[in-house]
Amino acid sequence: MDKLKVGIVGAAGRPSAFLAVFKESGKAALTAACDLNQEALDKALSDVEGVKRYTDYMEMLEKGDLDVVIIGTPMHLHVSQSIDALKKNINVFSEVTAAISIEECKMLLEACKLSRAQYMMGENCNYMKPYMIIQEMVRAGVFGDVFYAEGEYLHDIRELLYKTPWRRKYQFETRGITYGTHSLGPILSWMEGDRVESVCCVGTGRHNLDLKGAPIDGDDSAVMICKTAKGRLIKIRTDLSSPRPYSLNYVLQGTNAAYEGSFQGGGCSRDHVWINGKSAENQWDKLDNYEKKYLPRLWQDFGSKAEASGHGGSDVVIMTDFIDSIYEGRKVPIDIYDSLDMTLPGLVSQESILLEGRWLSVPDPRKW
Repeated sequence: MDKLKVGIVGAAGRPSAFLAVFKESGKAALTAACDLNQEALDKALSDVEGVKRYTDYMEMLEKGDLDVVIIGTPMHLHVSQSIDALKKNINVFSEVTAAISIEECKMLLEACKLSRAQYMMGENCNYMKPYMIIQEMVRAGVFGDVFYAEGEYLHDIRELLYKTPWRRKYQFETRGITYGTHSLGPILSWMEGDRVESVCCVGTGRHNLDLKGAPIDGDDSAVMICKTAKGRLIKIRTDLSSPRPYSLNYVLQGTNAAYEGSFQGGGCSRDHVWINGKSAENQWDKLDNYEKKYLPRLWQDFGSKAEASGHGGSDVVIMTDFIDSIYEGRKVPIDIYDSLDMTLPGLVSQESILLEGRWLSVPDPRKW
């Protein structure tokens, strides 16, 4: 089979992190790229040869002869651009979140049903090494019956209000959980076969100003409580504006083991577990102690090469897994239903917070 022909829209931004995957892959090649900013596009591709360059997305879809398109544009463009590609039976890898409204989720699902191509939301946190080790430990029964989890995304990104102004409306000033898939994604991977069935959400109100001293609508922190179809409890917190170091935190509790992990800025990451009957009383074990036994093959194949890439190595691993799936003709690892399961709870939380934290049902896209 020939190499997959891959195009990127928003190529001057985040998706440039995937270029290394295509350079080393024997299954895909970057053949087209699109960005509204021609100068930034040329700079991003300055050392890449043989890539057709576009400033019009539809032109790239029409003329690029693509098998795959990576969508790395602002959140409010994800659905329309995904649908445009799916209509042409071009496989889609979209940055998070999948959609910005429940109606958009329905439109995206319908497009997937009508297309011969596949859709995958690129939730890279699911592919970070510690969280994949925990997934394998859960699958092996180490945790027993998993019943509670927490996820926190605490990241002061107010500087991006000027670099990417769209964030003010869609991430900062929309109340509720607007950027929750990084927190919820790994947790749902540990609760395989389950989904969030209902949520409630409350916020702190706004205390922080932007970096120019201007007010920002919305909340500094929002907390979403989730109940799953199997009766599990999940707490999700996001904060994009409070002055503090970056921190991506998780908790998982089962009947036989517990996990606490934090991926932080400044190299202060920590991951530890406690296993009943194996760990010392009141003493955590380093997760590293279990890496040899539970590290999935996907990570074993990359090792230090992946760790040197972005987001703890997950950028390389997730893109490779996606490309392999399309090339081999198998189901993508995060399909449209998985993507919507991660996205819909946050969208419903945006309704709940306006109703003073009322519990609301989360639609099951499999029943649409």
